[in-house]
Amino acid sequence: MHASWMALRTLGSDQSVKNAKLKPGTLKRIAGYAAPYKIIFIIFFFALILDALLTVATPLLLRELVDKGVVPKDGALVTKLAVVVGLLAIVTAAINVLVRWISAKIGEGLIYDLRSQVFEHVQEQSVAFFTRTQTGALITRINSDVIGAQRAFTSTFSGVISNTLTLLLVVGTLLALSWQITLASLALLPIFLAPTKWIGSKLQGYTRDSYELNAEMSSAMTERFNVSGALLVKLYGDPSDESWMFRKRARRVADIGISMAMLNTFFFIALISIAAIATAVAYGVGGHLAISGSITVGSLIAITTLLARLYAPLVSLASVRVDVMGALVSFERVFEVLDLVPMVQDAVDAKKLECQTPEIEFENVHFSYPKASDISLASLESAARPELVDSGEILKGISFTAKPGTLTALVGPSGAGKTTISALLPRLYDVSAGSIKIDSQDIRTLTLASLRHNIGVVMQDSHLFHDSIAANLRYAKPDATDSEMQKACEAAQIWELIQSLPNGFDTMVGERGHRLSGGEKQRLAIARLLLKAPSIVVLDEATAHLDSENEELVQRALSKALQGRTSIVIAHRLSTIMAADQILVLENGHIVERGRHEELIAKSGLYSELFARQDLTTTNE
Repeated sequence: MHASWMALRTLGSDQSVKNAKLKPGTLKRIAGYAAPYKIIFIIFFFALILDALLTVATPLLLRELVDKGVVPKDGALVTKLAVVVGLLAIVTAAINVLVRWISAKIGEGLIYDLRSQVFEHVQEQSVAFFTRTQTGALITRINSDVIGAQRAFTSTFSGVISNTLTLLLVVGTLLALSWQITLASLALLPIFLAPTKWIGSKLQGYTRDSYELNAEMSSAMTERFNVSGALLVKLYGDPSDESWMFRKRARRVADIGISMAMLNTFFFIALISIAAIATAVAYGVGGHLAISGSITVGSLIAITTLLARLYAPLVSLASVRVDVMGALVSFERVFEVLDLVPMVQDAVDAKKLECQTPEIEFENVHFSYPKASDISLASLESAARPELVDSGEILKGISFTAKPGTLTALVGPSGAGKTTISALLPRLYDVSAGSIKIDSQDIRTLTLASLRHNIGVVMQDSHLFHDSIAANLRYAKPDATDSEMQKACEAAQIWELIQSLPNGFDTMVGERGHRLSGGEKQRLAIARLLLKAPSIVVLDEATAHLDSENEELVQRALSKALQGRTSIVIAHRLSTIMAADQILVLENGHIVERGRHEELIAKSGLYSELFARQDLTTTNE
């Protein structure tokens, strides 16, 4: 039965993979993953050999039982051989359990190794990688492709060995017992393989359609069942249209399931029927041979028993290349992710950054966003089309110094390069030319862990995990005590709110923090920053979308966060940075003005124009 299921799974496999070409060295690399399981592989191999031998041993014992026990009426021998056959059945069952345990141990161990390695490697990728990669495609690599790779060491490996050994031993034994009956029975094989090929092609089509439709349904549910998607559907969508589209896909999946179930039934019926016909032919031909004395009755029984174990391994091995290549291609797809070199990584001799109140220096910094081919894989993007026009140079010779403990504000129109500067400081990207220094040390010579440990960032849409308030706060400091969290929340002007909640710190914030208002999320993000206690603070329009009441609370929290720290603030509302130690005005990647608020107003340049425009808007409100 196991062999029958293996054969059926092969029929449903994508036959296109059999012509795939593997990269040089792939097999050697795969073998490296098997090395830790070398001893257990040897036990696995011998268990499969023993299982195949027992497949043949039982029919041969039945022959002896009939020919030397039943026919001569030797009751003692009959009893003895019957007990041996029963014991062999128990041994066979034990071996099958052992094979399954070893297969599971190797398979699950391999999945653990690969998933852990892929997860850790993906975490090392730059932010640029995640801006292009489709999350679903990446998760598929970690789940489906890793399982496909695991199959190479478990079901595919064991199936090939087991089926090959079984087939060789069964055919050899059949020919030894009676070549006439064997050839007559095998003559029926083409009759079985013809419809099997047709069933296989249909199953492949149905399987492919089922995967695609299920992927579409999963994508639709993922997009509509998160908070943002659900809000969009409720505000703009038509529930009846949404239901109709989903029901249409689900109905198609159901219809495919029915068709596959019927094809599976036809396959098993065909397998059982041909085996039954082959048995009938064996009894017909063998019966006459037994009457004539050419073979014994026991040999006839052994032959018919062996025939029942012949057809499924034949079908499985007929398409073994598809199974093997399918598993190897899955390995190659996993290796494709593992071989993607992180765009930003530690230098070989990187040093640890240790600073209290650092000085930050941008020295003639130029930056262009990297090309897609340098940061991602086409197969992980939803629309893998080459970009005809690159981003161009975003920063064009930016130079400035942020003195220790001072606040530097970045202002300017959208697209001027403000957010890019804030992303370069913690090395989310690396500069194209020039350098960024902290206390005279080029940040590319520092370890990423120590650099980012010293930098705290609050963005205009701070992300919160779907977890408790405490868990989100402790993400910045895992060993933080309740007392430390309370102090951070008091400084961030959010402690009163947390106190008023029935579950306090254990309150779940919901997906992306949607159970909190925008101002509450920002204040919680500031509390998280205070808990981290970085020496450098970067604020990327942290109050851009807040109402006046929340903005005042957040500003009060920010004043605590910035005390004694070197800070870079991207300001949307210029009124919030009037007290900055220096204001840099950016336009088209250049610093066009710099100075304090009063100095820039006096110049009557771009800053003065932007400030007047905002002041006029505020007055009109």
